[in-house]
Amino acid sequence: MRVYVPLTLSGLTEAHKVGELGPGPVTAYGVTPGLREWYLSDDVEELEYAALNRAAAASLRMIAGRPDERPRRVVVAIDVADQDAVADPDRALDASSLGEVTIAVALPLTKAAAVHVDADDAVDDVSAAAAALGAADQGDDDAQFIVDGAEDHELLWFGVQEIPALIG
Repeated sequence: MRVYVPLTLSGLTEAHKVGELGPGPVTAYGVTPGLREWYLSDDVEELEYAALNRAAAASLRMIAGRPDERPRRVVVAIDVADQDAVADPDRALDASSLGEVTIAVALPLTKAAAVHVDADDAVDDVSAAAAALGAADQGDDDAQFIVDGAEDHELLWFGVQEIPALIG
């Protein structure tokens, strides 16, 4: 199963330094039964894209919790054995946890397939979205519009060998 691990740039720096995503348990996003039911598609690529977007939203939450963090969402795509990515069956249809899985152990960065990161032109929107996230969570429609503005930016694809340039 391909899973998408949300990070920040400082988290990616740390993972690169130690060579792994972790320690476990690691929260990631993947194509779970709940995500399949919510997204209503059988197209695996569309479902993986939805999981990637769920991870990007989790990355935004990480940024919002750290005011000194550089405002670029980061997601690492990595393949794990199906049985290693465990979804909580009690939260399968909970909108806040759609696609969420837990991997018990740290994940070697050498197993990563790609890194997805916001482009430079997304920084202002991601920064504004991080600042507006709390109000959006409380139902403020204007704040939600700002958060949605960050989600309009597609994450760029980078090979794992490009991590030093991303964190430099």
